[in-house]
Amino acid sequence: MNYSATSIIESDRFIKPYELPELPYQYNALEPYCSAESMERHHKAHHAAYVKGANQTLERLMEAQVDGSFDRINGLSRDLAFHVSGHILHSLLWNSMAPGNGTKPSDALNTKIEQDFGKFDSFRQQFWATANNLQGSGWAALSLEPLASRLVIHQLHDHHANMTPESQPLLVLDMWEHAYYVQYQNRKNHWIEAFWNLVDWQALSERYAASIAGPDSG
Repeated sequence: MNYSATSIIESDRFIKPYELPELPYQYNALEPYCSAESMERHHKAHHAAYVKGANQTLERLMEAQVDGSFDRINGLSRDLAFHVSGHILHSLLWNSMAPGNGTKPSDALNTKIEQDFGKFDSFRQQFWATANNLQGSGWAALSLEPLASRLVIHQLHDHHANMTPESQPLLVLDMWEHAYYVQYQNRKNHWIEAFWNLVDWQALSERYAASIAGPDSG
């Protein structure tokens, strides 16, 4: 049976479009540390753009599969990695923050942080430096690296470069200018400080527990 590019793109058997998730709180819920204007623009404009870009790139890849024309495969592969990673990281960011934050890491996560960074303050200092010293656009991330079973803090350039395969991001901080410029202008260090008042440690602890339990634990 022959399929046209349009029929493949429109069929759920071949493609499930990415969707912009709803925020788990109102746009003004993170004030004063993150303003409603900044959150709304970040979510509706920037995150939405990555979702749209991911779906458009998938469509072009499916068209190439039908036509058998892969002369643009390098660019399309890069585009897909860029947009999908942007979508994933933003979705994780929204669920890394919570209003009225007063939680602390679970005992298990706190023990792991102290084991891998010496003490909690050392972890915070390294995360702050990683975010503040990022050159260009990207993210700071706390990830679980499974081969060494260690927590690592690293920079992500753009959305997808400089990450070890199989590492599981647990906490991410968007350091693209669009994440903070509306409220903090060029004072990105103020955005990093504000972020510590928003971290949802309960959610982070649950992600850590799920990561060390493995996919077959359920």
